[in-house]
Order: sequence, then structure tokens, then C-alpha cells
Amino acid sequence: MATLQPAFFRGVTAVVNACAVTVGPKEGDTADRQKYYQGIKFYDPQIIGNTPEAVECTGVANLLARLRPQLATAAGCHTIFSLTDSGEPVGALWGALDDVVMGGVSESALQYDKMAGEGGLPAALFRGVVSTANSGGFVSVRTKNLAPALDLSAHEGLEVRVRGDGQRYKLIVRTTAAWDALGYTASFDTLAGAWHTVRLPFSSFAPVFRARTVPGAPPLDTSNVASLQLMLSKFEYDGRLNPSFTPGPFTLPLTSIAAYPLDPLPLPRIVHVGSAGVTRPKRPGLDLSRQPPAVRMNDELGGILTWKLRGEDLVRGSGLPFTVVRPCALTEEPVGAPLLFDQGDNITGKIGRAEVARICVAALSSPAAANKTFEVKSTVPFSEPFTVDPNDPPMPCDTEPFFAALQPGITGKELLEEDAAV
Repeated sequence: MATLQPAFFRGVTAVVNACAVTVGPKEGDTADRQKYYQGIKFYDPQIIGNTPEAVECTGVANLLARLRPQLATAAGCHTIFSLTDSGEPVGALWGALDDVVMGGVSESALQYDKMAGEGGLPAALFRGVVSTANSGGFVSVRTKNLAPALDLSAHEGLEVRVRGDGQRYKLIVRTTAAWDALGYTASFDTLAGAWHTVRLPFSSFAPVFRARTVPGAPPLDTSNVASLQLMLSKFEYDGRLNPSFTPGPFTLPLTSIAAYPLDPLPLPRIVHVGSAGVTRPKRPGLDLSRQPPAVRMNDELGGILTWKLRGEDLVRGSGLPFTVVRPCALTEEPVGAPLLFDQGDNITGKIGRAEVARICVAALSSPAAANKTFEVKSTVPFSEPFTVDPNDPPMPCDTEPFFAALQPGITGKELLEEDAAV
């Protein structure tokens, strides 16, 4: 993280991440890596330098932690609350509002920790002790009235970046400066032990007053957001109980609250180069003899594909518009070979590095590539070198039809999850 200085990313609006762990011959190589380029079947491989975990997972986490606020702004988000690198809060100021107002004994606060965030960066900690004694059962922190009120009418909803504890929380929006007023409330579940972005469309916020819904209340006026409140409560609405509520100590780390835009076709803000084969090492029924060396030797190479998959998961869970490109075996062949795009992590083959670079750049300007994961290879057989006439090079293929045909949510992990469920 120390090398990822904020100054390096000033003005950056999108990123292609193509960093990867180094694999090389155990017996060493020439300065121009001749043995490596002959192919892994001609040498006994090893990881050189940093481990797959450090490069493919921790490194990706650190990059995302550093870039997320800036890329979210580039994607049209309006940040309401965040922290500086030194841990100072930016934006809304918060204070506790707990069930002591009605005779309870719960207590909470929003505290700041310089090392509790992703990659060792700062985080705010909504923490305390919630008790059901004396008919209580809620804790919350609420902003001071925002002056001026926020006009978020150009946005679709609010997003909160949290490290979950498995409980259900509420986010409350008020459109008046009055203290005890109608609030528009949305509940959200958190994933225990995982950083993730919770998105709450404004359409999901229900009018609520003192845990009772208010039929006939006007819709949420997103042009006049006066305050926010974050709550953990025993109660849902209208007498229903929170199904995941657990009394006692709690801590919910968070790093930002922002409004995300009304943009049905976002551009990718991070294009991440992974690898074909990342879901295959543990896939049941797979004939390893027909798989690339990295799949067969995953454990020997420090779990290289396992950590690559975890890095991909971090990108997909970042809350940023993304594209994950999984090339097959990389070669030095030129641009222009016919291509095959696929999903589900099943194909094998080869593709030139320059071709992968061209696909990454194309994805940055294609809404059709946003939030999709895919594999790609040349259709030229491995045994046939692909060459071009420098005086008459072929036209690079148009990637847009390929991007448009891809589906979001397909990663190849579906097969692993199905097997685990059997």
C-alpha cells in the first residue's frame, strides 16, 4: 500500500490492472527470458518474487482501496461521507441517537480508526452495545442537518461501503430539518467478514415514523435530502422483528456513503486482466490432462489460479463498474487473429498479448462491456503460428458485438457452487 501514493492517481478516471505474479524456470533463465517463452512444458516452473496471494489478491485489494473513491466520483457518484488518508472524516458529521431516548440502555458511536479499512486505510466504525433491556433495542448515528440540503435528484440511490457482520441495518433519509420527523427507510443485510458495497435505490425507501410505515405519505423528495441516519434495531416495521438481530456488542466498519447516478449504461472504471482456468482447479469431473499447465500445477505454484479468482471476486465486489478479461495462454503473436469470446471458464487456447491490450482499451469505452466476465482466445490452433504481412496487416476485429453478446453474472463459479450444494 505504501507504494500506491495518491499523487500517482490524481486525475485518473479509469484503470486497467494487468499485474500478475512472475513464473519462471527453477534453473534460471536468460536475460530476455528465452526459456520462459519456449513454454512451460520445456522447464520446471516456480514462482519468482512475491507470492500469488500477495500479488493476485492483496495487491488487488490495495489498489481498489486506493482507487475506489476517485473512480466512484469519475463514475458520477456524489460522495456524502468519506475519510482522508489520515483518517479525518469528510462530509457529514455524525452523532449518536440510541434507545436511551425512550428509557433503554443501548449505546453507540461513530469512531474513526486509521487502520481498520481495506488495505490498512482508515475506516469509520459504527460500534457499541445494543440491549433489549427496558423495552429498548436500537442504536443509531445520525448526521447533523446538512446545510444546504443535498439535491440528489440526478441519482438513483445511495451506496454504503461496509465490512459486514451478518446483521441487518437500516439507512434513513429525512427531507426536513425537523428532529422528530418522517424518515424514509431502507433495510439492508451485510455479509459477515467481507467488504462489499450495498446499493439502495431510492425507490426502496419506505416512509416510516417511529418504526411504523405511513400509508399515503408523499414519495421521497431526493432534491432535498436534509439528514441521514444509520441504525441497528431489533425491530423492522409495523411490529415485525429484524430476523438477523443479535443483542450485545457490534462493530460495522464503513468507508463511504455516496449517491450513485441514474446511468443505466455505465462505462467500466476498472478493467482487470485475470486468466482462463481460474475456476477449474477444484472443479469436479475435470480431465486435468486436457487442461493448461497452470490448472494442473495450481497447488505447486502457490495456488496461483485460486488467488487470481479471489482477486477477480474483489473487483466484482468493489461496487465499481468493471470488466474482467480472462485471456487464454499468452503469446507474442500480433493483433489481427480471429477471436472467440466465451463465458463460464471452459475454453483453452492462445492469444497475443497485444490483442489482450487492445481488448482492454476497447472495454474502457464500451458500456456493453460493463460488469461482465469473459474468456477470450484466438481461433488459430496452438500448433500454428499466427503471422501477418506487415505491408498488409488484417483489420483488428470489432469487439463491440462480442461485448454485447456477453451476459453479466457468469463467472464459471456457478459449477463450483452447484457441486457444493449437492
